[in-house]
Amino acid sequence: MSFEQVLASTFRMTDDVWARHANPWSVWTRFSCLPLLALSIWSRAWIGGWAWVPVVLTLLWAWGNPRAFARPESTDNWASRAVLGERVWLNRGSVPIPAHHQVVVRVLNSLTAVGMAIGIFGLVYLRPYETAAGVILAMLLKGWFLDRMVWLYDEMRTANSTYRAWLYD
Repeated sequence: MSFEQVLASTFRMTDDVWARHANPWSVWTRFSCLPLLALSIWSRAWIGGWAWVPVVLTLLWAWGNPRAFARPESTDNWASRAVLGERVWLNRGSVPIPAHHQVVVRVLNSLTAVGMAIGIFGLVYLRPYETAAGVILAMLLKGWFLDRMVWLYDEMRTANSTYRAWLYD
């Protein structure tokens, strides 16, 4: 099981949750999770042991975000297709995807891990520039990853009727 599949399983991403997560409000508000988590962890410098409260609240938001919005009226938009592409990516073991997507996504995920490592270093040692640089790098790369997921979905929906059915107006 891939790391992404473990995350999807941890987040209990059922078909209904995926459909709700395809709401553009879910996609765009999800970008708040990493900065909020970094700020919550950093808050230990101000509120000490009570920092677990904002950390837990942020993790609850990360878990609840895909469930917080209704199914979108249309999935024919960039944000929805990015989520649909993530589903295609997770299903690559059952329905193979073109190699050119696999290489780029692996590179993006590796670079995102570097950004996360920089951010974690900054959080551990309370270094604001490293924390900000890591968070910003990870978020920019996540945006690029999502753009790649749109491309993947658009390519795969022509080859798979299940994927095609996910797109509606």
